[in-house]
Amino acid sequence: MATHVITGAGSGIGAAVAARLHARGDDLVLLARNAGRAKELADRYPGAQTLVGDLAEPDRLSWAFSHQSLPDRVDTLLHIAGVVDLGPVGDLTTKIWRSQLEVNLIAPAELTRHFLPQLRVTQGHVLFVNSGAGLNAHANWSAYAASKHGLKALADSLRHEEKPNGLRVTTVYPGRTTSPMQAKVHQQEGSAYDPARWIDPESVATAIITAIDLPRDAEITDLSVRPGR
Repeated sequence: MATHVITGAGSGIGAAVAARLHARGDDLVLLARNAGRAKELADRYPGAQTLVGDLAEPDRLSWAFSHQSLPDRVDTLLHIAGVVDLGPVGDLTTKIWRSQLEVNLIAPAELTRHFLPQLRVTQGHVLFVNSGAGLNAHANWSAYAASKHGLKALADSLRHEEKPNGLRVTTVYPGRTTSPMQAKVHQQEGSAYDPARWIDPESVATAIITAIDLPRDAEITDLSVRPGR
């Protein structure tokens, strides 16, 4: 039975992945931003372990984890949480830049650092849910795209560094996916949000689970998932 550490399990792609892994009997360790959120996740996924740590404050994750019990075994670390704020470069404040870089890039790097010892023991798997914006940047997406381009660099470097230790590293690049984040994006763009137009989170979850379930003789390094409509 595998143990999965998951961020972003509260909604969207993260919730779809967590539900699928929980249903098949795997062990879940779910990161929550606060105690209230942790209780919600524990109630939703009976038997799951929760860890409290705010990805918006990556400098405090070490302190937060020092007051909690980390899992002894980790087979996969799934970075699915993320935030987005759109706007032209001329209008973006340093606060907006920092908030996206901290949640989308620095926090995944810090979490990976914390769990690498366990992942090396199991010859585990680190999976990053990136975005199409991690490959191409468009107008008004500079800060978010920069954080996701950085996340690609993190994944690529980690893959080279940890290959001798037997770790696999995958980046998944979903296109627009039905989620609360996508609703926020449409609101910021000033456009109508029609969930039926975009990828179902279950479809991205299928891609993620395919990657982590792949036999050890192969590795999916980069996987793009695009709307089929």
